[in-house]
Amino acid sequence: MTRRILVTGGAGFVGSTLAIAFKRDHPDWRVAAFDNLKRRGSELAVDRLGRSGVAFTHGDIRNPADLDGVGPLDLMVDCSAEASVHAGYGASPRYLIDTNLAGTINCLEHLRRHGGDLVFLSTSRVYPIAGLRALPLERRGDRLALPERAAGPGWSTAGIAETFPLAGSRSLYGATKLASELMIEEYRDAYGLRAVINRCGVLAGPWQFGKVDQGFVALWMARHLYGGPLAFTGFGGDGLQVRDVLHVEDLYDLVALQVQQIDRWSGGVHNVGGGPAGSLSLRELTAMCASLTGNARTIDRVPETRPADVPYYVSDIRSLTQTAGWQPRRDLPGLLAEVQRWLVDDRSRLEPLLAG
Repeated sequence: MTRRILVTGGAGFVGSTLAIAFKRDHPDWRVAAFDNLKRRGSELAVDRLGRSGVAFTHGDIRNPADLDGVGPLDLMVDCSAEASVHAGYGASPRYLIDTNLAGTINCLEHLRRHGGDLVFLSTSRVYPIAGLRALPLERRGDRLALPERAAGPGWSTAGIAETFPLAGSRSLYGATKLASELMIEEYRDAYGLRAVINRCGVLAGPWQFGKVDQGFVALWMARHLYGGPLAFTGFGGDGLQVRDVLHVEDLYDLVALQVQQIDRWSGGVHNVGGGPAGSLSLRELTAMCASLTGNARTIDRVPETRPADVPYYVSDIRSLTQTAGWQPRRDLPGLLAEVQRWLVDDRSRLEPLLAG
């Protein structure tokens, strides 16, 4: 059966990957990408989308009239966002709020009027900064870690669970995503919307145009290949802070499963990431990049911690693995090797965008 799918933020790293994968696996589906092309490098995705059979619409989710032109849908995958956790600090948060919250409401209104299901990509940054900084972390080699068998409300050595307390501030970015989650819950109840919320940790893979505040895995590899400054920022500048990383194709595997079983998945909120096995510190990432490229880099140190920085976040994905059978299939060494190949094979186009 032909289905009509719209991926908002569809020229971004995650959105374009999901749109292309849906069209690859379902050639008879009408898959379209919707994007304002604001992000650096997103213009390069338009050709990739077209060659893959994905239609492209230049539009902005802040403008309801742009969405009106899309028409009825069977499914919307909302990947659109101003995704920098540092957005709004020291400047106006207007674009952040209009895109991440008002944009979500515009998407919900489109689905209310025309029908269709929703998969919403939220973020691990909905969890409060103070709570994450209060975890009893200890140094273990080149990373921070939780003590063995330690546990508390919503956290353990398996990571941060969906039950982690939500009281407290979480960054302007995190607040817009949590507010969007709450609006989705209201639309579920008021209008019968079928919707899935995925709180994603760090996503990575080829075609990610990384910046310091977003996409650090691709940035780290690019700077090892092309040159340019790198710095361990915050928490003393030691590079011990830890994140879990998920290959974007593993995210697609999960979303594809959710879409096929939407009645089962609707109503849930899920932490999605690489889990403890997919976690690493900046120091460990540096060593892996140096080993793969043969280029050892000098890393600057910036000891000062910024308002939105957290020292540790690892997704507890046990609810997904136990109830749905989903788990990441791609490991960190393989992911980094893929990113390296992409950067080497398309160096002439990518180096101007990613070199320092």
